[in-house]
Amino acid sequence: MPAIVVSGDGKGDFGGKVTFHVIICAIVAATGGLMFGYDIGISGGVTSMDDFLEKFFPEVFEKKHHAVENNYCKFDNQFLQLFTSSLYLAALVASFVASKICSKYGRKITMQLASVLFLIGVLLNALAPNLALLIVGRIFLGIGIGFANQAAPLFLSEIAPVKYRGALNILFQLNVTIGILAANIINYFVADIHPHGWRIALGTAGIPALILCLGSFLITETPTSLIERQRLTEGMNTLKKIRGIDNVDAEYQELVRASEMARQVKHPFRNLIKRKSRPQLVIAIAMQVFQQFTGINAIMFYAPVLFQTVGFKNDASLMSSAIVGGINVASTVVSVVLVDKLGRKPLLLEACIQMFITQTAIGYILMEHLKTTGDLPKSNAVWVVVLVCLYVMSFAWSWGPLGWLIPSETFPLETRTAGYSFAVSSNMLFTFLIAQAFLSMLCTMRAAVFFFFAAWVFVMCLFVVFLLPETKNIPIDEMMDRVWKKHWFWKRFMDDDDDKRASKVEMAMGH
Repeated sequence: MPAIVVSGDGKGDFGGKVTFHVIICAIVAATGGLMFGYDIGISGGVTSMDDFLEKFFPEVFEKKHHAVENNYCKFDNQFLQLFTSSLYLAALVASFVASKICSKYGRKITMQLASVLFLIGVLLNALAPNLALLIVGRIFLGIGIGFANQAAPLFLSEIAPVKYRGALNILFQLNVTIGILAANIINYFVADIHPHGWRIALGTAGIPALILCLGSFLITETPTSLIERQRLTEGMNTLKKIRGIDNVDAEYQELVRASEMARQVKHPFRNLIKRKSRPQLVIAIAMQVFQQFTGINAIMFYAPVLFQTVGFKNDASLMSSAIVGGINVASTVVSVVLVDKLGRKPLLLEACIQMFITQTAIGYILMEHLKTTGDLPKSNAVWVVVLVCLYVMSFAWSWGPLGWLIPSETFPLETRTAGYSFAVSSNMLFTFLIAQAFLSMLCTMRAAVFFFFAAWVFVMCLFVVFLLPETKNIPIDEMMDRVWKKHWFWKRFMDDDDDKRASKVEMAMGH
């Protein structure tokens, strides 16, 4: 989630309020998260449906219903994992294209393109007669998600008043969790509709894409994007509209100043590799890598499969997934309420402790009580569900939303879309790797896969303590002075180039 409304008053607040128009814009843009979340949730449910497996993955179907099956390996199939993961590989590539479109044509049109591409993917998936077309559909969905994940969070950040930036930005992640919950509920109700329940589940993904497509005609472009593209009068008028006040001169001038500085950077991707950009780039990429190595998507993708593995029947596993999805939504609301009050680091550190304990406990229960064949004892299975819920709870108010929010607070305007595209692509790359590898890891490592993710959570905790600065309520134009130049480690990467360039711009603007 890039961008952010910038401020130059030293306090990080130019005034203004959350207007009705901002609320409409936020709801529409956050629908991009609904698309993303629905797809995360729908994949695991569909891949556990017999009709789907029998049509596209008969080997898995046979293995699943074999008289004696390996609990950890019955879903281990590279093509089945490719069904889930191909989307994220496509999104990885698409995010770099989306970055260019965002800069050149604006955030709004990028979101419109995202919805159209996603709708094409939905049609191909819902009507797919064979595996090849199913995968092609997934690729179109991935391109749509790559575009939406680049543009929608950026859009949200740029329309938000600084003091509400965290809460409005997390609307994207809140919609991701709502999408996962909706997918889990739909999976539960269509599982017994034979033989095409899976087609209904995949086809329903078109609803959030349609909302984004139609809703995008009701919203305006962000002032930052308009000013960046030299539509200054329109940018001023839009700023007045979204702030609900006429006196926006200070904020407008700050946006113009940032835009002028950005325009001097001819090659933003090349600028990212400079020493002074290294802290922002490292943190943006690290947050995405760590977000995936919490193991969250392994659980959210394959929750029904996981619950079947520990002994729940199909309907019970889908219901358990729906419960997990509901907790995911409720816990993300906690983040919306607390992120601008408590700050980013306290939420992340508390979650690290909670995730480490729950992952370790799940691994221990499975290692002790789930053998290669047979079911997990009922009491242990219930404990696994409880621990998964506690794990998801902590992720949903921390690494889920903040993994996207924090990278959006690091990059200056001149490298913003380019830098954020690296964040999005990193997320998609590691989402792809986890989605492609998890079922094989479960088969090979068995219960130890949860210890693997717990070890990563420990590393993440150290990263937050020592290397992650607090960015609460600090406007983007003051990040350099108030964050990077004061951080015990990152300050060594800072120089005065930005200050010199800013002085030149101010002198030029004064003439």
